[in-house]
Amino acid sequence: MKYSSNVLEEAVLALNALPSIGKKTALRLILHILNDDTGKADKIVQSLEDLKTKLKTCSSCFNYSDKETCGICLSPERLKSTICVVESVRDVMAIEDTDQYSGQYHVLGGVISPLNGIGQEQLNMQALFDRIKEHKIEEVILALSPTVDGDTTSYYISKNLEAMHVKISTIARGVSFGGELEYADEITLGRSILARTPYSLNTD
Repeated sequence: MKYSSNVLEEAVLALNALPSIGKKTALRLILHILNDDTGKADKIVQSLEDLKTKLKTCSSCFNYSDKETCGICLSPERLKSTICVVESVRDVMAIEDTDQYSGQYHVLGGVISPLNGIGQEQLNMQALFDRIKEHKIEEVILALSPTVDGDTTSYYISKNLEAMHVKISTIARGVSFGGELEYADEITLGRSILARTPYSLNTD
């Protein structure tokens, strides 16, 4: 694809670097913005700048937040005795969309993946254990994607919680093995949370 402007080409390449956006789609978006006279381009630029300068990570659960502590952690309507452990912020959003969970979250920031060089040290793992001890959590829900790495992470967490006498449960297998939580439909994911089962360390 040939461009009449280096500035235009750089903008297209920048959008093309985002997931699921090809060059044609990127060009179409750029041209739409350029031909819009409602100030849409300025709003987009300002929003991206705010992402860099104003968006924070919750000091408690590692969800995205506008403040030091996110609204979910601060809400008096949320159960303080339950923590749902997820891989990413996208999983928090997916579960929240089901309207079937009213407890706290803990975002690990990934899963243990030896092949990719990711161990527990690279994740928000110790912070999870510290929260459970400090706040006397009664139940930990392991809502990690049902993949090999997800199951490995669930096993590691449950082994470390054995001595804490915390109820450990996992979402029901309504989400197919190898699937990602964020791509599960709301009904299936909601039912998986409601029908969660006790987590067993027995791998036989």
